[in-house]
This record gives sequence, C-alpha cells and structure tokens, in this order.
Amino acid sequence: MTRKVLLIEDDLPLQELISSFLTSYDFETAAYADPKAALECLLEKKEVFDIVVLDLMLPGMDGFDVAKLIKSRLDIPIIISSARTDIGNKIYGYDLGADDYLDKPYEPRELVLRIEAVLRRYSRKNELVISDFTIDEPNKSLMMEGYPIDLTRVEFDIFLLLLKHRGKNLSRDQIIGSLGLGDETKHRTIDMHISNIRLKIGDDAKEPRYIKSVWGIGYKFMG
Repeated sequence: MTRKVLLIEDDLPLQELISSFLTSYDFETAAYADPKAALECLLEKKEVFDIVVLDLMLPGMDGFDVAKLIKSRLDIPIIISSARTDIGNKIYGYDLGADDYLDKPYEPRELVLRIEAVLRRYSRKNELVISDFTIDEPNKSLMMEGYPIDLTRVEFDIFLLLLKHRGKNLSRDQIIGSLGLGDETKHRTIDMHISNIRLKIGDDAKEPRYIKSVWGIGYKFMG
C-alpha cells in the first residue's frame, strides 16, 4: 500500500532530493515550499496524507506555527526536519506534538526509517484487539492471529459491530439500522454477509467459535 507524505520544505534542491528518494521507497509525496499552500491542501482535505515532514525555517510562517495548527485540527504524525538542532527547539517541537525531530543534514535513508517507525506507532495506536482479531478501524483492515482477512467494506462494518457488542444479541434490523444500510436491505442480505464473514475467518455455522446464530433474533459474537 502506497503511503502519502506531505513534505513542507522551501529548500528546492533538498525538496527534490527527498521527494525522489521517498518515491523510490514507495511513498507518494506532495511537496510544498509555501506552508500556507500546504496547509490549505491538508486542512481542506484536498488530499489525504499519512504523515507530514516539516521544515521549520519557512517563508511567511514559522514551522512551529504550522505544526501547532496541524495538530489542533488533525490526528496526523509530524516529523520535524530542521537545522535548528538545539535542545530548546527540540523540546518545543515535541511539546507541540511532533512525533520525531530529525537534525539537518541527514541521509535520506534515515528519513525513510524514521517515517516507517512513526507510521508503525500510529498504526498500533489505531488498533483494537478483541479475541483473536486485530482491527484497524480507520483503514478498515482486519488481522486474525497475525494474518490479514480480506473483508468487503460492508462485511468489515458488520463484523466490527458484532465485535464491539461482544456477547450481546444483535437483530438483523439492529445491524441494518446501526450501519445505515437502508430500509430496503433485506434480512437475507445480512445472512449472506455473515455467511461470507464466517467463510473468511474459518468459522463453522453449526459449531461456531466466533459468530453464533441466535434463533428468531439475529447474531452475536462470542469469541
């Protein structure tokens, strides 16, 4: 999966070098020298990014102010990339919510390693672990005992609903209403999705380990 990086760097040769290097490691990079243009792109959600790499000495706006504004609006990791290497600047950067602080000059490969480490931490922060399953709700991904399970969007939403109501009976109408599937959705459609989920997680409808059919009601997760 390609990760998207927002690079805010006004040193154009360095910006080009970093962008090219990140691309070689399967990062899609949008680079800006103007912090206000970068903020407009990010905060107005013209593009969705996984991480921001931010210089501090920028035209028209200090990098710390950029970081503060981003963190006040979005839960997105920021790596500060700066020639301001004194401890006071680093402390202030971390106080504003920066996730890492990389001193210039540095090897581009080090930036790649720092980005990957920060993204791993953020991924774990978003994970929900229930029974044998690890769920990344924002990215709609599911792991079962460390192995990825390929669910459709609706299957993921149904399974997540069952997981979050572990041990409770959910009727088909409750599932339809909770997920906003629409009044035209038929009960047998929910049954079909449940059947597909069971197949993908290796659950036996006759002797279920995870999803139990509740006669006359619907289903419940009991793992």
